[in-house]
Amino acid sequence: MNHLTERQKTLLMLIIRDYIDTAQPIGSKRLAEHYHINLSSATIRNEMAALTEMGYLRQPHTSAGRVPTEEGYRYFVSEMMHSAELPETVQHTISHQFYQSRPELDQWMTLAASILATQSQGVSVVAAPHVESTKFKHVELISTQGRQVLMVLVMLGGEVSQQILTLAEPVAQERLSGTATRLNGLLAGQTAQAMSALTVRPDPLDQDILLLILQDMRRMTDKASGEIYTDGLTNVLGEPEFSELDGPRRALKIFEEPATLQDLLTKTTSNSNVGALQVLIGGEGEYDDLRQCSLVIARYGVPGMATGALGVLGPMRMAYSKTIPTVRFVAALLSDLVNDNISGE
Repeated sequence: MNHLTERQKTLLMLIIRDYIDTAQPIGSKRLAEHYHINLSSATIRNEMAALTEMGYLRQPHTSAGRVPTEEGYRYFVSEMMHSAELPETVQHTISHQFYQSRPELDQWMTLAASILATQSQGVSVVAAPHVESTKFKHVELISTQGRQVLMVLVMLGGEVSQQILTLAEPVAQERLSGTATRLNGLLAGQTAQAMSALTVRPDPLDQDILLLILQDMRRMTDKASGEIYTDGLTNVLGEPEFSELDGPRRALKIFEEPATLQDLLTKTTSNSNVGALQVLIGGEGEYDDLRQCSLVIARYGVPGMATGALGVLGPMRMAYSKTIPTVRFVAALLSDLVNDNISGE
């Protein structure tokens, strides 16, 4: 990265902020007049020419002003990555929305996607936490009709499985509740591997239910990913980049392909720590469909237990100063909620 003088840093940051707001090439006259810079237009033009030569700006047309390049945006993001924060009033509002919602994973994911889209005015994506090491929390057995029983299995981390069982003969609710109580006491906090070595009382119903629980837990562990939640598609359709160019619209097709979207989230966060935030600008040479877009993404959850990913996609000209702290804050909030759920609080 080229070394910039303080003056060049200031001008570059102003140009990028202005371009993010206006989507119009920025000229020296606008900088001098709009920001009351104590520099002549000629000096500003010379500095803009130097920034262009260094690769931070480009000139779409000979007579036009300058717009940021990918390198320009990367410099901008690196400068404000750790300093950008959400106002305390916004943090309080978001926290209040979460803690007023029902304590259900689906509710949290839907709300997170909505908040990210609203705050960033981009397209949000939230992957529900994938249980990395499935641990039993509790089971409920509910008699429905005849020989049919509803089994509700809840894991530490919030994942829930429901299935209808057809038993060999009708069983009274009292006996079902007794089996559930015994298994809950025996299995609490256990992994499927540890459970397979346990011995249960010689009650055929207890043994059968334990076997079904083991099968369900192994299925959950083998499942590749959690459900994907998105919001805010209409936020970007009106942006110039998405209305005039086909490239950015191709990026939006990813949201029509859950498997592709999940693969993107997994690849970009698999080696990152929980809470770590990444900004992919122009696809970083790896994702061709994201050439004219940016993706701010973070991993959340409890390492080794249950983790997911969330992020915001928008034009390269996205409002990074608002998007980055929003993604960071919501990721931390979801990590706390997942941790509370795992610990039973």
